[in-house]
Amino acid sequence: MKDSSRVKVLGIYGSPRKGGNSDQLLDKVLEGAQSAGAEVKRIYARDLKISGCQECGGCEKTGKCVVNDEMQTVYPLLEEADVIFLASPIFFYGLTAQIKAIVDRAQAMWSKKMLKARAGKGGTSLRGRGYLVAVGATRGKNLFEGAQLTARYFFDALEMSYEGEIFFRRLEKKTAAKENPEALQEAFNLGLKAVSRQEAGLKR
Repeated sequence: MKDSSRVKVLGIYGSPRKGGNSDQLLDKVLEGAQSAGAEVKRIYARDLKISGCQECGGCEKTGKCVVNDEMQTVYPLLEEADVIFLASPIFFYGLTAQIKAIVDRAQAMWSKKMLKARAGKGGTSLRGRGYLVAVGATRGKNLFEGAQLTARYFFDALEMSYEGEIFFRRLEKKTAAKENPEALQEAFNLGLKAVSRQEAGLKR
């Protein structure tokens, strides 16, 4: 029987490269979350057969996406999570296409949020917390700004607050994160801290 008191954590892996640097870092984040007692689930964007948002307006009356593909298995996971970690390498100063498809399909959840607000059922408190883990091969000053903005509004659509991020520059070869114990420890600590913060918020 599931312990409903446990913090529910969802990790979304955005890299098209299996076992790459953002995968390794998110693995560590979730390891930290599990060590804090959280219930952890994972989504691998590269394995999902989903289309981008069709901007058809089908979700505007019901808050549900009308496109019947594997994104339908993702919505319940997004809705039940207390904490979400979004992880992605940086492609052209933004998130990967694989994870961006998930983000864009969250339009249905934005519509659901707006329907609740119009019905007077929208609360003022947010239901959870979101974090971004991003990795780039270069050291450009604005390398993470596009991904950060996208993540903020994604979590806003999910009625979650954007609580922070860990960014890593100049990680390119597949073993770069694995060879950086400080980065792995920072990732582990983020998972630990996020669960502790969520638990503290629930006890208020």
